[in-house]
Amino acid sequence: MAIEKKEDTPIRERKRRYEERHKEERKKATKHFDTLLKAEKVDEINAFLEEHRITKVELVLTGYETLREQYGPDKQKNHR
Repeated sequence: MAIEKKEDTPIRERKRRYEERHKEERKKATKHFDTLLKAEKVDEINAFLEEHRITKVELVLTGYETLREQYGPDKQKNHR
């Protein structure tokens, strides 16, 4: 089942050209995690985030900072 492309409009064409021109720049500037979770867990997380108006970026950064504190420099020396 192919995804149908929306009708071309001047704005859509301009956005597509912009995206194409800046594709490499965007690739270098951002990264994403390829991870799989059970659908139920993702639904639970999404509901929690929506309820508390938290973005997924905030979730990742807060979790990362919390883990850095938990596994601070003293604990990391013996960790691997």
